[in-house]
Amino acid sequence: MSKKQKSILNKESLAFLKDYLNNPSPTGFEKEGQKLWLKYLTPYIDEHQVDAYGSVVGIINPKAPFKVVIEAHADEISWFVNYISPEGLIYVIRNGGSDQQIAPSKRVNIHTEKGIVKAVFGWPAIHTRLRSGDGKEPQPKVENIFLDCGARSRKEVEDLGIHVGCVATFEDGFEELSYDYFICRAIDNRIGGFMIAEVARLLKEKKQELPFGLYIVNAVQEEVGLRGAEMIAKRIKPDVAIITDVTHDTTTPMINKNIEGEIKCGGGPSITYGPAVHNILRDLIIKTAKKNEIPYQLHAVSRSTGTDTDAFAYSNDGTPSALISLPLRYMHTTVEMVKRDDIENTIQLIYQTLLQITPKTNFKYL
Repeated sequence: MSKKQKSILNKESLAFLKDYLNNPSPTGFEKEGQKLWLKYLTPYIDEHQVDAYGSVVGIINPKAPFKVVIEAHADEISWFVNYISPEGLIYVIRNGGSDQQIAPSKRVNIHTEKGIVKAVFGWPAIHTRLRSGDGKEPQPKVENIFLDCGARSRKEVEDLGIHVGCVATFEDGFEELSYDYFICRAIDNRIGGFMIAEVARLLKEKKQELPFGLYIVNAVQEEVGLRGAEMIAKRIKPDVAIITDVTHDTTTPMINKNIEGEIKCGGGPSITYGPAVHNILRDLIIKTAKKNEIPYQLHAVSRSTGTDTDAFAYSNDGTPSALISLPLRYMHTTVEMVKRDDIENTIQLIYQTLLQITPKTNFKYL
């Protein structure tokens, strides 16, 4: 945290973070997570909106003509049931960017109308795996990984309420590690939803009046192409948008810094340079970080940011948008890892940046 000040995360906010991360919220099925998020956010906003696909917007000063968005996405990667074999094994396809290489031996929850059905991604023992002619071991692929729920026929699977189209999420939950690290599946990007909710809490508790309408957006379906952000940006028609997501800690093995840049957990939030990122808004964020002695890092992208920033930037007639990212290790695994100081500094950076924006801020290049 900047200046080693007292933590801004209180007992209630940390309890919410744990519950929110543990709650499954697969792409296209974010409803239960959105309920949790909105319940926590409600004391800090004036009203809220929900669109047809489940993106939720908490609004402060809803009658103000100038609109500023702070945004995260609510969904997590998962798996769709795609085929049930006569032997009762369940084959899957991705829902978002799920990684087949981490699947073997993982426990999952299959979501059905009857409730949760427990299952595992089975994988043959090392002693028995069939080898190809060149002696190489088979690798996990979407077409050969499978779920085993204990059923030994298709009928037994179906009797549990499982059918094609059911969604499976990994079971792994929230844990704290040494040196103030948090791990969980789906920190990407429910941690963003947590951070923008904390910004709203700080505004309320500090009785901070804003000269604009603030739209706190938790969008659905980012993991399949920024779809929720596309929809909600058209509905809100904001004047400015600040997006928060996660980005790769590139200091772990098997990542090339020449390509990915250098970002590390503990170094503070990452501020992005790229075509979709509005230069004036980005520079305002950097100046705010310097002014408030908030540590930050810089990241560059060649084309798209790969985040909801792109959806907001290119929506309507063009929306000045910027991206503030939280460094994260092991993205799209069940042990995504972030550092508490980075979370707090990202919250502070978004909060302090909002205090620098007014309806008279000039966002025109020329």
